[in-house]
Amino acid sequence: MQEGVGDAEAAFEIASEAGCEATAEANAAFHTPPAETPRTPTPPQSALARTGQLEPLLSGFTEEEERQMRRMLQRMDVLAKKATEAGVRLMVDAEQTYFQPAISRLTLEMQRRFNVEKPLIFNTYQCYLRDAYDNVTLDLELARREGWCFGAKLVRGAYMAQERARAAEIGYEDPINPTYEATNAMYHRCLNYVLEELKNNGKAEVMVASHNEDTVRFTLRRMEELGLHPADRQVYFGQLLGMCDQISFPLGQAGFPVYKYVPYGPVMEVLPYLSRRALENNSVMKGARRERQLLWQELKRRLYTGNLFYRPA
Repeated sequence: MQEGVGDAEAAFEIASEAGCEATAEANAAFHTPPAETPRTPTPPQSALARTGQLEPLLSGFTEEEERQMRRMLQRMDVLAKKATEAGVRLMVDAEQTYFQPAISRLTLEMQRRFNVEKPLIFNTYQCYLRDAYDNVTLDLELARREGWCFGAKLVRGAYMAQERARAAEIGYEDPINPTYEATNAMYHRCLNYVLEELKNNGKAEVMVASHNEDTVRFTLRRMEELGLHPADRQVYFGQLLGMCDQISFPLGQAGFPVYKYVPYGPVMEVLPYLSRRALENNSVMKGARRERQLLWQELKRRLYTGNLFYRPA
């Protein structure tokens, strides 16, 4: 982890920009069963291809929802252009499944437009979903076919309680993997597929957003087996600031690109985000216990050796 390398990333939520109601309406219009249509967007005015101007997207939109959607597209266009100018990658956060199809399709439109020479727009894939692997493979195949650069951020997922409650209430199949172990297996399956693509595609990139030590070890092992090097800067690692530094710092010292996510905003808006990250997988709490154990061991070592104020080179 180096300062001043001119290489940064930023995450944002489309639903926050558009409003939940407008996103839900767009989702209802965009979403079609996978068996009926390939994952190829039906773009609203080619989404971002016309400078953010938007004719009525859906007949079902209210005037306020249409206004929210128009404003969101304009903001996305501005964000993507500024990110391109600054060389900053944009990570589009994932949401609940009842928002996600619309978010993914809008993200694909951004990728078509801005991921021409390198991945600047990354879609986020939640691996606690049963269809995560299908989504990753379909999007990567679309990128190959259309010739734009694929960028993915892999996470485990943060809306388990909401998803299962809604599935039970409405009466559709639970979209979440049955166990934590199944989610880990899905994460590694998706990651392995993307890493194998990276071996033969120098313009694809992936962010391994995980606090799980086993996942990091898996990534490092597969990178070595596939001949992927840290200097290639195709594989990035990400953890929240203040969490799992025992993972972040050794990776950075070994030359891997590591990013610490810093949620920014009013406290009452940031806390729910942090709580979702804590619920995302139990490795977060395991990591906290592990970090406390390592700190205690280091403190004892310094006391015993008389190097209380020791600073590594």
